[in-house]
Amino acid sequence: MNFTPHDYQDYAIRYIEKHPVAAVLLDMGLGKTVISLTAVYDLLFDSFEVRRVLVVAPLRVARDTWPSEIQKWSHLAGLTFSVAVGTAKERKAALMQQADITIINRENLQWLIDESGFPFDYDMVIIDELSSFKNHKSKRFKSLMKVRPRLHRIIGLTGTPSSNGLMDLWAEFKVLDMGERLGRFITQYRTNYFMPDKRNGEIIYSYKPLLYAEDAIYRKISDITISMKSTDHLKMPELVSTAYEVQLSESERDRYEDLKQEFILQLPDGEVTAANAASLTGKLSQLANGAIYADTGEIIEFHDRKLDALEDIIEAANEKPLLVAYWFRHDLSRIKNRFNVREIKTSRDIADWNAGKIPVAVIHPASAGHGLNLQAGGSTLVWFGLTWSLELYQQTNARLWRQGQESHTVVIQHIITKGTIDERIMRALTKKELTQSALIDAVKAEVV
Repeated sequence: MNFTPHDYQDYAIRYIEKHPVAAVLLDMGLGKTVISLTAVYDLLFDSFEVRRVLVVAPLRVARDTWPSEIQKWSHLAGLTFSVAVGTAKERKAALMQQADITIINRENLQWLIDESGFPFDYDMVIIDELSSFKNHKSKRFKSLMKVRPRLHRIIGLTGTPSSNGLMDLWAEFKVLDMGERLGRFITQYRTNYFMPDKRNGEIIYSYKPLLYAEDAIYRKISDITISMKSTDHLKMPELVSTAYEVQLSESERDRYEDLKQEFILQLPDGEVTAANAASLTGKLSQLANGAIYADTGEIIEFHDRKLDALEDIIEAANEKPLLVAYWFRHDLSRIKNRFNVREIKTSRDIADWNAGKIPVAVIHPASAGHGLNLQAGGSTLVWFGLTWSLELYQQTNARLWRQGQESHTVVIQHIITKGTIDERIMRALTKKELTQSALIDAVKAEVV
């Protein structure tokens, strides 16, 4: 297939070629993979500024998206690539190919650098989903920082650089510029741009940005950063977001309230922390969805309200394909017990969905989050169970609401159990609140 870049794509390609260090914040659906590959091709074979390239991506994106994009476009025909995923033997075989581009999943980056036995001889790295390097304590971050001084070029790609707040940006840009813009140390960054927020005595649980922080941080990184929104450059399909509300019976409602109070009583004295807030809201979310795990791991059924709603939605779809997002494992098992569904897990699943062979597919947001192109298979996404993660929520929606969607309208339907934590999660997502602060505020509201 011939590639005729849009003006914004051509601009992004030239930007990458001119900036050895770059953060390319491209919204979902803008074609960041083909943009990056086109720039790589030019750097490899036109200007000869690059010799070998390493792409670090989420597993499914590394395995499926990057190889298919290289094979899809005729102008990339000269590129050789290898995919270093799977077993250690398979990964080593891929590394031995000495291809122009080596593609590896982010979970194996530390293995590549510290354990594989192969020399790290790449002079350019592309990080697909820069947000996966927001934790400066992670193994992948520490390993990449070891070899960062050897790299002549590094590109960070993402559509969601700071879904959990400005604090994420420090590690992401430290990987790119080794601390030149936001400081070499996280403590320095916190001191310059943040003040303590949630705390218990000397223990600080969270920070909030100072009034000037956002503008100051963006100014600091502006010389190596471009940002583009899909709605500015693409004719996107209409996005319709709806709520399908289900109502608990009086006895179910009483039981929900009793269990909620039971969980609240288990909270330690003092400040509500992110850890215990996540635990409490997780249990309440399970109840809202209709089941909960006992201490033994056994699934205790609570109600079938959401399953009934999903049945209504499937029937109303009249064989139109539906993609269903679930959150808890018992959500999946209960959906499977009731309906004929297929999980989207493998390359074959993705191909069959896009070919219209799967009437009802189920997917977990953590698996669907980045890079999967599912827009050819359907235009309706049903959220059976909600997530607090704004990043996972937006990225999962973008599997259908993106360029290439043939339907003029994409419907995102949320099954909400009235009078439960579902309503608070939905409000937080609608307002694009930060995950941790929304969690803690929700728990405080429940405790009152």
